[in-house]
Amino acid sequence: MHGTRIPLAKPDSRAITIRLARDPNDLMLVTAIRSAVYLAEQDCPFEEEFDGNDMVAAHFIGYVGNEPAGCLRVRFFGDFAKVERLAVRHQYRRSRVSFKLVQASVDYVKRKGFRKIYGQAQDRLVDFWAHFGAKPLGHNRKITFSDFSYTEMLLEIEPGPDAITLESDPYVIIRPEGDWDRPGVLDASAGRAVTSPLRDLALADR
Repeated sequence: MHGTRIPLAKPDSRAITIRLARDPNDLMLVTAIRSAVYLAEQDCPFEEEFDGNDMVAAHFIGYVGNEPAGCLRVRFFGDFAKVERLAVRHQYRRSRVSFKLVQASVDYVKRKGFRKIYGQAQDRLVDFWAHFGAKPLGHNRKITFSDFSYTEMLLEIEPGPDAITLESDPYVIIRPEGDWDRPGVLDASAGRAVTSPLRDLALADR
């Protein structure tokens, strides 16, 4: 899983590919998928589905062949990540794109060094989240919003052996999000001589 564009596949391909959203076009795909699922199917009001958190989150897009089939959002807090807004278009619910979206997000959170993933699952989907090891949170708080009842879920994980920390290569830390294992454009820029171009500008402004 990485953030580059997927290569074109044969039109009848059923291969599932997951990648991180990178640009406004990707966010348009996310918006379209969630609108089809939550606004059209579940009658969720627009302002409740698009809650102001989309620009401060990581978004995963799942493809079946070349077709964007599902999406998922991850937000980060002090000591946990929150996985949310999993949506799969009805045509693709018999595929495993939902499972692959969640697994990609879990792997991503592990790579970022977190130990806890929190979620709020519609009551009917508790068993789906249990497949990944998530368990209902013990305090049994009742949550209802957008006309559904939810169960708080917690998945406790161990950071991956390659989790990014302050000891990691500094070039890894500044690479594009989720694409940490490939040299990025800033790695390449390190080959240029140091010129401190703002120095001359600062002198000119004096």
